Formats: sequence, structure tokens, C-alpha cells
Amino acid sequence: MIPEVEPRAASRCRLLLVEDDDELREMLVRLFAEEGYSVDVARDGQRGLHLGLSRAYDAMIIDRGLPAIDGLDLLIRLRRRAVATPVLVLTALGAVADRVAGLDAGAEDYLVKPFEIDELLARVRALHRRNRDSAQVLPLGAGRFDLTTRMVTLPDGGQVTLSGREYELLRVLTTSPGQVHTRAALREHVFDAAQAESIVDTYVYYLRNKLGRKVVRTVRGVGYRAGEL
Repeated sequence: MIPEVEPRAASRCRLLLVEDDDELREMLVRLFAEEGYSVDVARDGQRGLHLGLSRAYDAMIIDRGLPAIDGLDLLIRLRRRAVATPVLVLTALGAVADRVAGLDAGAEDYLVKPFEIDELLARVRALHRRNRDSAQVLPLGAGRFDLTTRMVTLPDGGQVTLSGREYELLRVLTTSPGQVHTRAALREHVFDAAQAESIVDTYVYYLRNKLGRKVVRTVRGVGYRAGEL
């Protein structure tokens, strides 16, 4: 078991780590936890694909040589499903052709094993900054969603300020516009895990009441995805 580490308050970046090497994976989980990151882990590409499509992350670290689904194939599948989260490919394959293949598959960065811990942390911080800086104002149909002010600008120019929970729910949906999120995943990201999943439906109702019925789309039998104004 990996001991829980009290995260530093300076960073609340959420990472997805897809790595099949048990020793390396556990070391990285400890490292990132000590740096204040929240980390989800997957031991193979299939699990990585499920997490990448169902949850929102600030950055992903994906090993290239994975069981079930190869790391580059996983990355290609995520990009085809409109998951734009920045990705660092972590691999033992360091030839120029391998680096080019990783970048062409949609990775923002590529780090070869063995690596220096300080360099890995610096590259992840850079990915986080890139994701944060590029996503301060998100398109929402013909409107805009400002993550800094928690304000939605409607197509007619009107503006609506969201509550804290409304903001968090809409942020998760709009930062991954092509994803369908289950109620369980949305509850985990936005609300207290002890609350019933129906809390998600309640806040979807609040968002629709403020912004219109189309702002959140229902995917029957699955959950919700971002809509438009």
C-alpha cells in the first residue's frame, strides 16, 4: 500500500499516470503526492482510456509500452474523442523516430527513461501551466465561460455569475467537451463522495435554469456532457 501524504497547498493539479511498471508507478505516485498533486493511476492502456474519457485531468503521463493498448494508440484514441488534456509520453524508446511518432500522435512532450526527477517535475509543471493558461476562457456554444471570474457570457451579451458548485460542475464538463461523464465521476470531482449521485442531477437543473436547457446534454443511460448556450 502507498502511504497517504499530506499534499502541499500550493498545487491542486490532477494527474493521470498510466504506467505498468509497479516499482516506477509507486515511486511516481509518492513523488507527485509530496509535490501536492492528486494522482489517478492506471496499469494498462485499457484502464487509462477509461479514466481519460470519464474524468477531467490537468495533465497526463503515459508510458509508451503498455499492455492491452499501447501508449501511442491510447493517446490517438483520446485525441479522436476530443480529449485535449496535455500529455507527457514517458518511455525507454529514445530514437528520433520514436520521439516524432509520439509528438505526431498528439503528445505535448516526450521524456526518455531513465530521467532526472527534477526534469520530470519541471515538465509536468510546464504542462499544467499550458493547460491552465490556454483554458481561462472557454467557448460555450455562441457564449463564453470565464474560469477566472466564474461568469458565463450569453450570446446576447448578458452575463451570469455561477455559484461555487455550479462553476465546478460546468468547468469539468467544458474542459473536456467531447467526453461523456457519468454521475459517479461528476460526484467524485465536484461534490462530497458521501452525497447521493442525485446531487449531480440537482446542480444540472440549476445550471439549466440559469443558462438554458441546452447547456448540459443528457446522454441516456450514461450521464452528461457539455452542450451549448
